[in-house]
Amino acid sequence: MRRYVKLYWQFFKTRLKVMMEYRVDFLIGVASVLLVQATSVMFVRIVFDHIDVLHGWTFHQLLFIYAIAMLGRSIEHIFFDNLWVLGMEYIRPGNFDRLLIRPVNPLFHLIADRVQQDGFGSLLVGLVVLFTSAPRLDISWGAAEVMLLLLMIASSAAIFLAVNLFFAAFSFWMVDSLPIMATVQGTSDFARYPMNIYGKGIRYVLTWLIPYGFTAYYPATLFMEGSGDRSIAAWSPAVAAASLTIAYLFWKRGLSSFSSTGN
Repeated sequence: MRRYVKLYWQFFKTRLKVMMEYRVDFLIGVASVLLVQATSVMFVRIVFDHIDVLHGWTFHQLLFIYAIAMLGRSIEHIFFDNLWVLGMEYIRPGNFDRLLIRPVNPLFHLIADRVQQDGFGSLLVGLVVLFTSAPRLDISWGAAEVMLLLLMIASSAAIFLAVNLFFAAFSFWMVDSLPIMATVQGTSDFARYPMNIYGKGIRYVLTWLIPYGFTAYYPATLFMEGSGDRSIAAWSPAVAAASLTIAYLFWKRGLSSFSSTGN
């Protein structure tokens, strides 16, 4: 493990140096994500200009859900974004073969090969939204609450990673699973809103099949008194661990079935 930590740090420093060589491109990428995420928050603000609560949730409570989702997703986006191009940039042109002959875990090498600068913009918006909404909630913030929040954000990032890893592994059979990944990831936007506004079918899918509900809504309910989903929310770290285990086992199954494209 110590070896992989040192290796990743070397990869990470190299990628940062490359990004800093093209600072304008880096800043444009960050700024574009800032604009997109800020627009989403403004949309919520416009909605609440016409209503006081949404199924019992106030504006700042909804922002709190948004913040957890954005922070978890941005962490995954910064460090694990290379999973998206597994088929396009590695398997299809034959570049994945070189990862298999190197003395490191191929999944580690794939992940370490990229740091996505766009994620820093999303991370910044998430922090702004968090520090805007959290003080306005009826929550007594102490060391325990802060540690719990950090755990929930880490669990959120782990679930985003697990879902992407699981569907990226389909590339071993179909060469490029990017369309499937994009479709599945699109459903994560539902988790930015209170789950009780949806029907039972959507809630079931986002809780037990593709557990995006544990990336935002359920973790947020842990901090809200009177929420009927707090008992489910407490399982967020366990769901994250189980999801990562299933995704990694599926990755290994796909890896064992991998056949080079021959390019």
